[in-house]
Amino acid sequence: MNIDYNADVIVVGAGPAGVSAALEVARDGRKVVLIERAKYPGSKNMYGGAVYTTALREIFKEDFNSIPYERVINSHTWSFLNDTGSFDITYKNSSATSALAIKRFDLEKWMIKVAKKQGVLFAPNTLVEKLILKEGRVVGVETEQEQYFAPIVILADGVNSLLARQIGLRADFKSKDMILSVKEAIKLDKKTIEERFNLKDDCSNGVNKQYFGSYFGNLKEYKNLFMMTFLYTFKDTIMLGVGANLEDLNKNKLNLNQILEEIKLHPDIAPLIKNGQTVEYSAHLIPETGYNKMPKLTSDGVIVTGDAAGFINSVHFEGTNFALISGKLAGESAICALEKNDFSNATLSIYRKKLEKTFILQDLYTYRNIIEKLYERSNSISIYYPKKIKELFEIIVSANCISKSSQIRKYAMSYFKDRKISELFKDIFSAIKCVIDVFFGK
Repeated sequence: MNIDYNADVIVVGAGPAGVSAALEVARDGRKVVLIERAKYPGSKNMYGGAVYTTALREIFKEDFNSIPYERVINSHTWSFLNDTGSFDITYKNSSATSALAIKRFDLEKWMIKVAKKQGVLFAPNTLVEKLILKEGRVVGVETEQEQYFAPIVILADGVNSLLARQIGLRADFKSKDMILSVKEAIKLDKKTIEERFNLKDDCSNGVNKQYFGSYFGNLKEYKNLFMMTFLYTFKDTIMLGVGANLEDLNKNKLNLNQILEEIKLHPDIAPLIKNGQTVEYSAHLIPETGYNKMPKLTSDGVIVTGDAAGFINSVHFEGTNFALISGKLAGESAICALEKNDFSNATLSIYRKKLEKTFILQDLYTYRNIIEKLYERSNSISIYYPKKIKELFEIIVSANCISKSSQIRKYAMSYFKDRKISELFKDIFSAIKCVIDVFFGK
C-alpha cells in the first residue's frame, strides 16, 4: 500500500484522552496531529469538576506543578435527600491532595499548551467528517477542507464517536445506556463560598457533595426516577449539576432543566447557592455502557479511547482519570505498532492487553452489573429509603415524652406493613449482589 503519510499518528478529539495519547506519541519523537472540531479546547466538553492528581502526574510529569487548579477537594459528602432534609455521610482528610477542582476550559487549554511544547501539531476548529480506508484499513481522516493521512488514527472523539460507528467498531447507543447531565456554574464571591463551606482562603481545601434521592418538590410524583446530583466548590463559583438516565427522562416526560430547578430549591441546597448568579450552563451525554457493552477497541489502523470507548465509572464519578490513562495506553500501543511497522488489528490489540492490567478494565469488569442493579431498585434508592431514613431519625432525635422503644417497634412494623416482603428481599438480594461484585468480582 503506497500512501504519502502526513504524520505518524492522527488523534481525533482534544479532550483528556486525545491530548494524553498525542503527548505520549510526541514524546517518542513521532509526528502527531491532534484534530479538534471546537474553536478552542474545552468549549464543547463538560465534567463535574474534579480531576485526580495520580493520573495527571503520570501524564504531565514535570509540568504538573503548573496545572491551573482552583481548590483541593478533600471533603466528600454523600447525601440521601428527602422532602425536608437529608441523611449525610461525610469524609474529610485535610492532608489529602488526590483530587483538584479545575475548570474544564482551563484544564484543556493548559493541556494543549503542554502538548504543543512537546511537538504535537494542534488543528482546532477542524471537523473530521469520515475516516479514509484503503484495502479495509484506516489510513487517515477527511475533514471539511482536506485529507490527512497516517498509518494509525486514534479516536478520542467523545461519547457519540460517529467515526467508530462509521467503521462498525460500535453500535448506536440505546437511551438506557446514556446519562444526560446538566451543570450550572453559580458565581458567588470567594469569601462567601469559604464561609458557607468552612473553607480556607488559601484554597487548600474544597468540597464535593453527591446527592441521591428524588422525593422532594414536584419530583415526588415521579416513580423510578434514578438521578444523581453533584456539587463542587471552586474559588468563586459553585458547580451544581445533575445526571439522569435518558430512558427515565423519556418515560417520565421530564426535562433535566426542570429537575435542576427543583434541586436548587431543596432546603439543603438552596442556602448553599443563595444570591448566586448562574454564569455558565452546559450539558453532556455520558456513556453508561460499561464492560458488558464495550465496543471493539481496535481495528486495522485505528484505536478507540476515552469516552468514545465508554470508559466511565459512574458509580464513583470517575471519567477524566479513565480518559487520561486510556489515552496514554493508546499512545503507547501506537508507538509499538510504529516500531514494528505493523498497523494490523493483531498488533494494535496490545492496547486491550495494556488496559486489562490497569484499573480501567479491572474496575469496569468489577462494576459491570451494578448500574443495572441500581436502576432495577431505583424506586427504593430514590424514594422509599430516603423517606424511611427520615422517619427513623425523627424518632431518634426527638424527645416527645413517648417511649423510644415503642416508637421504634411501631416504625419497624410499618416497614413490613407498607413494604412487600418480595420487594424487601429484592432490595437485600441486590445489595448482596453488589457487594459480591465489588469484593469478589475480579
